[in-house]
Amino acid sequence: MGTLPRPVPWLAAGENFPPLEEAWGHHDPAPGLLAAGAALDVPTLIQAYSQGIFPWFSLGQPPLWWSPDPRMVLQTRHFKLHRSLRKTLTHFQAEPTCEVRFDSAFERVINACASKPRVGQPGTWIVPDMVQAYTALHKAGQAHSVETWVDGELAGGLYCVNLGRMVFGESMFAHQTDASKIALSALVAFCRAQGVAMIDCQQNTQHLASLGASEISRAEFVAHLNRNVGKTAPDWEFKPVYWKQLLSTGTPDLP
Repeated sequence: MGTLPRPVPWLAAGENFPPLEEAWGHHDPAPGLLAAGAALDVPTLIQAYSQGIFPWFSLGQPPLWWSPDPRMVLQTRHFKLHRSLRKTLTHFQAEPTCEVRFDSAFERVINACASKPRVGQPGTWIVPDMVQAYTALHKAGQAHSVETWVDGELAGGLYCVNLGRMVFGESMFAHQTDASKIALSALVAFCRAQGVAMIDCQQNTQHLASLGASEISRAEFVAHLNRNVGKTAPDWEFKPVYWKQLLSTGTPDLP
């Protein structure tokens, strides 16, 4: 019989998280799992994100808190602007009936993300408690939606968390082709303009890797986090000039 991994600490509401080094490792059943319990309130979420921890759990489970090593991140300067996406963005930004909005429909965005299970999973990790928690975080000014609007309709988008000059991507959805990629491109353009060098992607996926995301060690991620989380947060307003900057200074065209 194999050796069982050490127990996961159970946190009471308001209790501090354990050191990140206590998270389960590669040989444990759930690499990166750090703790369970605690509260999904605004102070706990801010404490978690500021330390490199995020919640991720399924319906029927208690809140589970994670800090994986390595960590998937998108260095905004490494964003891959593929030729087809460049063409899409060029058309989008020139079309008067298309626009990017920030925070005009946060609850619609997070609920749309929640309604689309991840590939290979029977349900969504954005359970009702998570929707409620991040909506509260949005009302506190530290969760934001990036929205793709076409002909007055919400075509796609994403939501994220922002602390200082650090952005943590959460989930995306699309009702129209490339609408989520347009939202991500807008977030990258915004981050570049505002001096945000890194977008946390949490988990490694092929889709994110194709857009330039890569893994770094948890220690490197936390060091970057500590340098940036205490800085003044940017004003969440998207300006059309950001498109021009992205299209003129993006990575070289890729197939």
